Amino acid sequence: MRVIRRLPETLINRIAAGEVVERPASALKELVENAIDAGAVHIHVRLSEGGLAMIEVTDDGCGMRPDEIALALERHATSKLPDEAIEEVETLGFRGEALPSIASVAQVTIESRPQGSADGWKRVVDNGTLLSEGPAALPPGTRVRVEHLFEKIPARRKFLRSARSEWAAAQDVVRRLAMARPDLGFTLEHDGRRALHVQPDETLEARVAQLVARELAGNSVAVDLARGDYHLVGVAGLPTFNRGMADHQYLFVNGRPVKDRLLIGAVRGAYADMLARDRHAVLALFLQVPGGEVDVNVHPAKTEVRFRDPQLVRGMIVSGLRHALSSGDRRSAQAPSASAMAAWQAEPVAPVQQGSIFTPTWRPEARVSDAGQAWRGYEQSVLAPISARAEQASEPVVAAAQHPLGVARGQVANTYIVAEAEDGLVIVDQHAAHERLVLERLRAGGAGQGAAQSQALLIGEVVELEEVACDRLEEASAQLAEFGLVLERFGPGAMLVRAIPAALAKGDPAKLVADVADDLAQNGDALLLGEKLDLILATMACHGSVRAGRTLSVAEMNALLREMEVTPRSGQCNHGRPTWVKLAHGDIEKLFGRK
Repeated sequence: MRVIRRLPETLINRIAAGEVVERPASALKELVENAIDAGAVHIHVRLSEGGLAMIEVTDDGCGMRPDEIALALERHATSKLPDEAIEEVETLGFRGEALPSIASVAQVTIESRPQGSADGWKRVVDNGTLLSEGPAALPPGTRVRVEHLFEKIPARRKFLRSARSEWAAAQDVVRRLAMARPDLGFTLEHDGRRALHVQPDETLEARVAQLVARELAGNSVAVDLARGDYHLVGVAGLPTFNRGMADHQYLFVNGRPVKDRLLIGAVRGAYADMLARDRHAVLALFLQVPGGEVDVNVHPAKTEVRFRDPQLVRGMIVSGLRHALSSGDRRSAQAPSASAMAAWQAEPVAPVQQGSIFTPTWRPEARVSDAGQAWRGYEQSVLAPISARAEQASEPVVAAAQHPLGVARGQVANTYIVAEAEDGLVIVDQHAAHERLVLERLRAGGAGQGAAQSQALLIGEVVELEEVACDRLEEASAQLAEFGLVLERFGPGAMLVRAIPAALAKGDPAKLVADVADDLAQNGDALLLGEKLDLILATMACHGSVRAGRTLSVAEMNALLREMEVTPRSGQCNHGRPTWVKLAHGDIEKLFGRK
């Protein structure tokens, strides 16, 4: 029988590091949170090789004495819990596990000088072993350098991703923490190049727009809702300002960045009837709740929380977002008319008025001279004004029997084509249908087999994106060229579009490139090359198709119907939704009680 024994302290720290320090971005998050909790105003972050080689965080906070530095490297030693009321914690860190866990799997150098002190102190620990300590020269504050993470633990090191992937995760960590504290200044450098710099004491709206997207400032509404001690503020993008993935949804609880299912689900519910299922809102929401109403001690990484009243939180987010969007740009967030909804629920029955079109009016006092007008079967006031004359058609109307999808008779809401077929009524979603047609055209043109026709741009268009998105596009540039999309790197945060697929010659290159980057981010690591190319091809087809809201002529509508009849798989769009539905004559008769 095996003997129960106590594990050595070094092994305990490594086990804890497996929960707290998953990757360089995890270690960076803990260090920056410590700097914030120390009362820093400016926080400077330096990374090398995405954090794999080096992470350095410098702050101008309160600093530590030599004995406090040594104590900070011991497990469960913290200054953030003055008593045992963990449910009332207000700081970002409180477990006392981060520094000893990081020091057990890397070489850590801590230099610190307390405010008001003339001397600083340095302590160096390598994978749990003290190497050296002594005086250090630095301004008041603390500098922590982490080097060679997991270098002596090959089993963990081999599971880390490439330097680019780790850099992307680290950049996201700093962006979220900088967004949570617009009163602080942040600087982020990577391999000697500055990637982010924000000044302290900015407004929340300005900080969010600077870190998320500059266009968000003109395409968003402010959110502000209070219910008792609960307060929700933030910036919500209009439904028209959306993305292909949900990586630009930033959620905070009591200043802590979180990724909580309840909050994500509430955001999805608030935008449910305003966005397509494959599009995602862009927003930053900050929820402030009493400390006793939320449990932040759910996970060692502190990214998950639990609420005492989850329904109240969900209701606040849904109602707060919907109210803000309905009072904002109504072109993007159309709300149904209250009178129209009431008429749908209870159809009004108006009494027959004297002089209506169904009530002849006889004027017995009329003279013989106006006897021709004395009997009137209508009143001029209830007639619609004459808007056009009936003229002979310039071309003969095609018989519906000649075509399976019939002949176009009109357009509803500038989105749906109504056609008359021999056996019923056909309704076509013009965007979904044309999206499928463009996709099949791209495939037929050789896209994906290196034979796609491209349309060179007379002047290359520069598209500004996040550096991580540009990295993904640059890596996939050879495959994208097979579709006819020719890109070049144009600095750290921009791509130069040289050519686009010929089938998308009238599309918007900037939106196309941004959505392709989203597709690569969402599916790039999980799918085979062929599946990636199919998804990117579908994104291109979406950009080259007729949009909902565009008015089509009868000739254009009929041309679309004819092409659908000869195109394979035209019955469903690229996302699996139907492109057209048919009401047979029998179904229509049932609607009116004829059968």
